[in-house]
Amino acid sequence: MTTMTLERPAVAADTADDVRRSELAAFLRSRRERISPEQAGLPRGPRRRTPGLRREEVAQLAAVGVTWYTWLEQARDIQVSAQVLDSIARALMLDRGERVHLFALAGSTDPLSQADCPGITPALQAMLERLEPFPACVQNARYDILAYNRTYGHLLCDLDAIPPENRNCLWLYFADDHWRAGTVDREEATRAMVAKFRASMAEHLAEPAWKCLLKRLQDASEEFRHLWARHEVAELTAYRTRSLLQPRVGMLRLDYTSLWTGPTPGARLVTFTPADQETQHRLERLLALVRAEEALERTGAAPAQAG
Repeated sequence: MTTMTLERPAVAADTADDVRRSELAAFLRSRRERISPEQAGLPRGPRRRTPGLRREEVAQLAAVGVTWYTWLEQARDIQVSAQVLDSIARALMLDRGERVHLFALAGSTDPLSQADCPGITPALQAMLERLEPFPACVQNARYDILAYNRTYGHLLCDLDAIPPENRNCLWLYFADDHWRAGTVDREEATRAMVAKFRASMAEHLAEPAWKCLLKRLQDASEEFRHLWARHEVAELTAYRTRSLLQPRVGMLRLDYTSLWTGPTPGARLVTFTPADQETQHRLERLLALVRAEEALERTGAAPAQAG
């Protein structure tokens, strides 16, 4: 009698890309399930059975297609751009370590880890501090605020309280209520900044950091989308006068000056000097208020209300 043995068909071993996509899918599901609708600013609604957010809610928050995001969580073999990953990371409220993990699993480079500037040297930071009470900062061509002194940090909002990835002048103009409220010539200023950003981006069209910022602005602001669609361009201006409404000390008239820190346009030192004596006094008062608050924080006392 002959015994026949049925052999199972050979199953191809998972490739490294298969494993990576499966890990990415599981990671996305785990992060999605930990966020409540209330945390994401969404209504809970009746008969919710899914722990955390639904897939379509993540897609909505990240401004991507529901089908596309579903495929991503199903470990499908699809291409993922850096700007889409950036949107998903923000929608899922990933911290810095989780964000690094997401980009590693997706086999992509995180644009936030790229630097246009060799760094803020101690000498440059000391220069910013010595310019007080004049507001001053260092920006790159993308309007990221790389460093600033105390007066600039409290000029229109508390920059220290804003996540580093949101310390960008364009983002603040279109997405921060305090920054918008303090800009007296906001319509003119935003139009000019968008035109300058478009002109600067011509040399950085393929760079993920620029593309991510553009997508964030387009997703967040109808006003930005309208201005961007005009295709206006303008050169960076080295000098101009600005009027800003500082909530604690009042109206400031400031002469704006840009000084490039290298031989070619890129990172630049931006200073605001008083255009009149009253602005000088108000800047001095603002710095005094900030120093007083810092002193109270060091002693553990509650800060006094500004009059």
